Amino acid sequence: MSTEPTRFDTKIAVLLREDLETWQRLNVTAFLVSGLGTEAPEVMGAPYEDADGIPYQRMFRQPVLVFEGTKETLTNAHARVLSRSLPRAIFTSDLFATGNDGDNRAAVRAVGTGELDLVGVAVYGPRNAVDKVVKGAWMHP
Repeated sequence: MSTEPTRFDTKIAVLLREDLETWQRLNVTAFLVSGLGTEAPEVMGAPYEDADGIPYQRMFRQPVLVFEGTKETLTNAHARVLSRSLPRAIFTSDLFATGNDGDNRAAVRAVGTGELDLVGVAVYGPRNAVDKVVKGAWMHP
């Protein structure tokens, strides 16, 4: 097995709004990345199996980089991800008040694109394009 780090041509990034509580950051990150594997199945690795032959679900084949930024940073990132037509997922502040998938979709559908109160954006695509989307954000501590 090689000890050299793998350099991927693609990148998975999650951008979180800086004012979220810890539990919100974790929840939003989990929801956001769950959407990327369905839109871009090539990002998924092979299933796992332990030495006893017990199978485990597939996971991303590459690291997920988590960033944070201001509300304005998220708004700008959202506009850039849309202009580049990259696979993406969003989480709005309204979703903290819903309790199920149907209500989540209805809450997003009720708000125009420019008025979404974004607290998280996930994106997958070519490394350079993703870097441009998250421009102005910083690595999550």
